[in-house]
Amino acid sequence: MSTQATAADTTVRSSIVVEAPIERAFRVFTGEFGRFKPREHNMLGVAIAETVFEPRLGGHIYDRGVDGSECRWARVLVYDPPKRVVFSWDISPRWQVETDLTKTSEVEVRFVAETPRRTRVELEHRHLERHGAGWEGIREGVGGNDGWPRYLRGYAGLFAAGG
Repeated sequence: MSTQATAADTTVRSSIVVEAPIERAFRVFTGEFGRFKPREHNMLGVAIAETVFEPRLGGHIYDRGVDGSECRWARVLVYDPPKRVVFSWDISPRWQVETDLTKTSEVEVRFVAETPRRTRVELEHRHLERHGAGWEGIREGVGGNDGWPRYLRGYAGLFAAGG
């Protein structure tokens, strides 16, 4: 018997509403990504000094260690302020950087103005099956409470704190 993963199985969705105009919501997500990405989500051999989101097509998302080392774990595939950004997920099921780009998934973040001062942020992490054997572990990790939902809660907290 053969089983085929469906798009619903291979996609994780999460969303949150922030009290901010769409332009600010986008700017904070891309410009302050390191403020809400948990520091313990780290593939470096040392503590993270900062997480950088390069705000342009062809840019990267990477962690810089306290010793200056870098871990580039995502590539910016679409940069369309203030509506959406798409980046690759270059992390393998072993939670290491994936160098085979055919085995990477992608994350699309859409920003939808609900009012002039309120924005819905919709995150879709798709094509998880591209990671190959063990991809289900990535789905559980990014879809679980410590994955994208935690990131979005931290992101929303920047607005609640007046940030």
